Amino acid sequence: MGSVGIDPISGYQRFTFGLLTLSEGINFIPVAMGLFGIGEVLASTEESAKRQVLKTALAGLLPTKDDWIRARGALVRGSFLGFLIGALPGGGAIIASFASYAVEKRISKHPEKFGRGAIEGVAGPEAANNAAASGAFIPLFTLGLPSNAATAMIFAALLLHGLRPGPLLFTANPDLVWGVIASMYIGNLMLLALNLPLIGIFVQMLRVPYPVLAPLIVLFCLVGAYSVNNSVVDVWVLISFGILGYFSRKLRFDAAPLILALILGPIMENSLRQSLIASRGDFSVFFGRPISAALLAAALALVLLPALRWGVGLWARRAAVGTRVALP
Repeated sequence: MGSVGIDPISGYQRFTFGLLTLSEGINFIPVAMGLFGIGEVLASTEESAKRQVLKTALAGLLPTKDDWIRARGALVRGSFLGFLIGALPGGGAIIASFASYAVEKRISKHPEKFGRGAIEGVAGPEAANNAAASGAFIPLFTLGLPSNAATAMIFAALLLHGLRPGPLLFTANPDLVWGVIASMYIGNLMLLALNLPLIGIFVQMLRVPYPVLAPLIVLFCLVGAYSVNNSVVDVWVLISFGILGYFSRKLRFDAAPLILALILGPIMENSLRQSLIASRGDFSVFFGRPISAALLAAALALVLLPALRWGVGLWARRAAVGTRVALP
């Protein structure tokens, strides 16, 4: 799906089926709303259980000592991963959140608890989300390179005010740079001050009967998908991925890697083909540098980790069975 659109090298259209809207590729927004919005609504229509809102007083909103202990590793890993992804061109908070969730689920000893209230699955992506938003300003202020759509808008606003982001921005306009850095700390404090008191209001929204809430969700998704490009094609993309999201839930497939692949696919393809053109088709260019070789080795290790854990678990079970047999 990431290869749909115009070929970055030849300029020819690929897999567009003659639709001009698809020449820019499959938009992320209809796909995400279809998988997580429409798919969830379709799956929820099969549940006959009556939903009830928790009527007890809201208390214990701050993390406990046990919560901090369980989430400390996820917070560190999510912050580090989100900072790196946010600083990369094309990265962003969404990619960082999904990547952090995938990493935490991969390394967890109890991955079955993810999606059922595991605090690591909340702490890691949220830390990555905040870190990516801050890390995105590094290439913007130091190199003048916006890494995502949000920083691109900030880049345009700075140019309109006669400011040129780049290496000289820190010396020419230090008050602006340090003001933006200070605003990040203030913004996090304001989020904390606003979100905690408003939790009671958010919970009250669950009192809306689901037969009324579900059509509203579908309506908002349809309007949102159409408003992206004012195209009916995006609406059909939304519906198609909504059906795909429904079956992925039925078959217990995680939809997050699909979103991550859709976003990173075009970026990976462009980088791959540019590197091969520069190296005249020599694949050793990816292993000749220590940094790229180390990153590829780390990626390979993450791919092989489930198989390794399965093999170790199988060996442990066989060893335990052999011990029990030898005891008599």
